[in-house]
Amino acid sequence: KNNVNIKEIGPGMAGADSDDSLYPIAVLIDELRNEDVQLRLNSIKKLSTIALALGVERTRTELLPFLTDTIYDEDEVLLALAEQLGNFTMLVGGPEYVHCLLPPLESLATVEETVVRDKAVESLRKISHEHSPVDLEVHFEPLVKRLASGDWFTSRTSACGLFSVCYPRVSSTVKAEIRQHFRTLCSDDTPMVRRAAASKLGEFAKVLELEYVKSDIISLFTALASDEQDSVRLLAVEAGVSIATLLPQEDLEALVMPTLRQAAEDKSWRVRYMVADKFSDLQKAVGPEITKNDLVPAFQNLLKDCEAEVRAAAANKVKEFCENLPEDSRETIIMTHILPCVKELVSDTNQHVKSALASVIMGLSTILGKDNTIEHLLPLFLAQLKDECPEVRLNIISNLDCVNEVIGIRQLSQSLLPAIVELAEDAKWRVRLAIIEYMPLLAGQLGVEFFDEKLNSLCMAWLVDHVYAIREAATCNLMKLVEKFGAEWAQNTIVPKVLGMANDPNYLHRMTTLFCINALSEVCGQEITTKHMLPVVFKMSNDQVANVRFNVAKSLQKIGPVLDSNCLQTEVKPVLEKLASDQDMDVKYFAQEAISGSSTGLFMEKQCALFPLSKKCFRDTWLPKCFVQLFTKQTILLFILTPNLPAEPSCSVYHHLLNLSLGSHI
Repeated sequence: KNNVNIKEIGPGMAGADSDDSLYPIAVLIDELRNEDVQLRLNSIKKLSTIALALGVERTRTELLPFLTDTIYDEDEVLLALAEQLGNFTMLVGGPEYVHCLLPPLESLATVEETVVRDKAVESLRKISHEHSPVDLEVHFEPLVKRLASGDWFTSRTSACGLFSVCYPRVSSTVKAEIRQHFRTLCSDDTPMVRRAAASKLGEFAKVLELEYVKSDIISLFTALASDEQDSVRLLAVEAGVSIATLLPQEDLEALVMPTLRQAAEDKSWRVRYMVADKFSDLQKAVGPEITKNDLVPAFQNLLKDCEAEVRAAAANKVKEFCENLPEDSRETIIMTHILPCVKELVSDTNQHVKSALASVIMGLSTILGKDNTIEHLLPLFLAQLKDECPEVRLNIISNLDCVNEVIGIRQLSQSLLPAIVELAEDAKWRVRLAIIEYMPLLAGQLGVEFFDEKLNSLCMAWLVDHVYAIREAATCNLMKLVEKFGAEWAQNTIVPKVLGMANDPNYLHRMTTLFCINALSEVCGQEITTKHMLPVVFKMSNDQVANVRFNVAKSLQKIGPVLDSNCLQTEVKPVLEKLASDQDMDVKYFAQEAISGSSTGLFMEKQCALFPLSKKCFRDTWLPKCFVQLFTKQTILLFILTPNLPAEPSCSVYHHLLNLSLGSHI
């Protein structure tokens, strides 16, 4: 009864009286042909389930040909299909039959949409490792040749990503053919193909024998680095870094460096940007001698480039470049060649350049040592702390730990405070949020006395900010500060101010008090929570605003684990019971949740174990429809899988499938 071909299952067959074993397959086919893109997409994502139901033979002979014939769909459907097929090896019978997946993936590798092609190539690369050497030459390598010789540029771009995965495992004759195909693509008439070849040149060079790297790859690299399209030339830069790691030191100067020097002075700023972005990798690849003779002058020029984007990329590499300099001449090179350029960038007209420099300049202090830092770097730090751009000041503050290790933070404290205050009061809430996140770090470095005197008021002011994200971050900040300074400090300094907000006329600020209590109870311990915080929470249960009252219920549930059982039974439970009879529905609901769902388990009611849904969900009108849809879909999934499972009812597979369908965890 299972001999009906998958192509014979027509539209609408899922609703007809047909063989029960074909019903799930008919549902899939109906969805694959449905006009609704989302239904087709959902069906594609279930392919592995359908393949499991069909078995390996029918998957090879029916499902894969069907998919190959129907590869004319929306891009998001094809993308999902390309991803699914990369995980199909075991579903077609294992590595012995993995070549059956090549036809549909080959078709997907030729479509117009780039993301679909890339995903198809990714899946092809994945399954290439599962081919035996013989199958690789018989099935995979011919596919690569077909793509490389395709009439449309899309197939040729896809081929570029496949050479490196098949080259190491084929015969010498086939290797020569692959090298020739790659050479052809590097000189293709279409810029998109040359771009794809340039992006894979370094990867391909890594799997070639050294003699062919010198004879073939270097000439291709030189040609691509001189291409008329700057989009090709910039990709050749990255390939040049990879090639440099493969060549002996004596060959670098003659074979690679002339081309890279040319790229560093390219007329296109995008090429120079790529050189700057890859400069640290290039520095590691070429070694100390070439770095001193060639890269130091090139790096100086990039730091002084006429384009801000190039200067920013180079500035971002200052710390890495200095770290990788030869130790015997590091300090001299930095002080003589790099630091003068850095001083100019501190006052650059472009804020992105200054921001990039500020994110790394503090790291130079650990390289240059205490004396040079105080004499040369400290004035630069102070200037950046007063910069008009908040991102620059923020980047300096976020890296203060580097300076603290070398000279201590006290020398910066007088300039640091105004910068922190300005950032804390910045009009952009994201800037204020960022400085809050660095406050625990600053507090640890400045010490408790300086913090209490200068920064404590700022932290409290954030609790009443008009942006909720700031109030929330300020609450977390208090918890981290207590972890750093201790519960006793919190009791004397923070807790009284937080509890004072419970009388604030703004209900949002009163709610912030509850949020702070939730966070502080974890770090302050039982005594402070019970003695100081709990009475305030009880008092707020009588608040006129319902939002405050139901947050009281949530807070009592949150801090319950910190309290002892006697307090829970004699003090907390009566308050929750009172809130459970509140006139407001939300207050009643959260109070009941706190009573029945308390993590303490001391007054927990029995919950429904089979379906992990809250009691409120059972009262909602959407539940019956939602549950029926969920249960129906999962039951269909269950019946799709069961024909290929053992027949014993007690089988653990059945047990887990039943749990999956019902949503339980028993």
